Amino acid sequence: MSEKSSWIEVPDHSDFPLENLPFGVGKRLNGTVSVYTRVGDMAIDLGAMVACDLLADPRFSGRDLFQTDSLNAFMGSGSSVWSAVRYRLTELLTAGNPEFRDAEDNKHKCLVPVSELTMQIPSHIGDYTDFYSSIEHATNMGKMFRDPENALLPNWKHIPVGYNGRSSSIVVSGTPIRRPLGQTKADDADTPSFGPSKLFDIELEMGFFTGPGNTLGEPIPIDKAHEHIFGMAIVNDWSARDIQKWEYVPLGPFLGKSFGTSVSPWVVTLEALEPFRVQGQPQDPPVLPYLQTSRPGAYDLELEILLKTPKMSEGHRICRTNFASMYWSMSQQLTHQTSNGTNIRPGDLYASGTVSGSTEDSFGSLLELTWRGTKPLQLPSGEERKFLLDGDEVIMRAWGEKDGLRIGLDEVRGVVEPAGD
Repeated sequence: MSEKSSWIEVPDHSDFPLENLPFGVGKRLNGTVSVYTRVGDMAIDLGAMVACDLLADPRFSGRDLFQTDSLNAFMGSGSSVWSAVRYRLTELLTAGNPEFRDAEDNKHKCLVPVSELTMQIPSHIGDYTDFYSSIEHATNMGKMFRDPENALLPNWKHIPVGYNGRSSSIVVSGTPIRRPLGQTKADDADTPSFGPSKLFDIELEMGFFTGPGNTLGEPIPIDKAHEHIFGMAIVNDWSARDIQKWEYVPLGPFLGKSFGTSVSPWVVTLEALEPFRVQGQPQDPPVLPYLQTSRPGAYDLELEILLKTPKMSEGHRICRTNFASMYWSMSQQLTHQTSNGTNIRPGDLYASGTVSGSTEDSFGSLLELTWRGTKPLQLPSGEERKFLLDGDEVIMRAWGEKDGLRIGLDEVRGVVEPAGD
């Protein structure tokens, strides 16, 4: 049971107890868009709360933070404001406090069932960076495509490897993903061909949204990096493996990755996830001083992937893993990104790269789960899958659970649509 209780009902095993208070952007049935938090299955309109003077605090009472269609302003306001807002919301929503609970007119204006909201992308994402930070995933890829005896490239344990992706094709959970067209080359073909991807895949990732930015030319030091991270979401970085294979040498991912990335709608703050912060994997050899920190930077979060085909009434779990297995932390990723002086802005999205564990059922992509299609997944419907077919739905979930407290990040889902002409 959660340590704190709210006068808003929280169902058993809910991802959203009072201790969570995630933030998202939602559209009501009447078309109005605002910033929301939620407790249980009820969303709280923060823009309406400002209008009702329920958030009358000089640190965050400005309408620009919440009566808007994105979290960018709030993300950029800094950790002291984030904490103050969470403190005030906790005060208002705690059982026994009548200030908001007994104000029926304010409740009518501010409370709405989550089911009546259409969730939006949490921020206007200016830039998107995708990392490659799971040693198990990187090792698996090296074994499959390079030398099994030397699976990791020489730089992998020295820098958080990543690439700058496209923010324009990031979509919110529930948005269908169209199978991409692209150029591929079969191993036995003399020339490439153009058409729908046949090796359509997923990547289970965790992402974080940035808070206050830095000035161009001024790196973010490792011990300050967490102050620039607002919170986390689940990311499915869809991948066309056949397109990727043909194009990635010499400059890395391009059209095989940029056609669609799905993100969960509720951003859970690092403050809410603090009970699950743990020491990460030992880094051997030691990283360079600018990436060294004594502050634990991993998070003990359970992750799972469910696959649902058109013949199935519910999803079937194909992967269970844990985010604490990542070799590179979020702080190291952000510090390395800015180490050359590049500037970040509030609301940017950073993804971890595929999260894979050490066992075959903990691999975070179909490429690994089926080992390049040589070990097809057997599904309860009697079907098998090597890669995704049209109509398949993928659901990814993440949560932390400790000492009776469960904090979840909701889910990210998407259905594969047929390729266009």
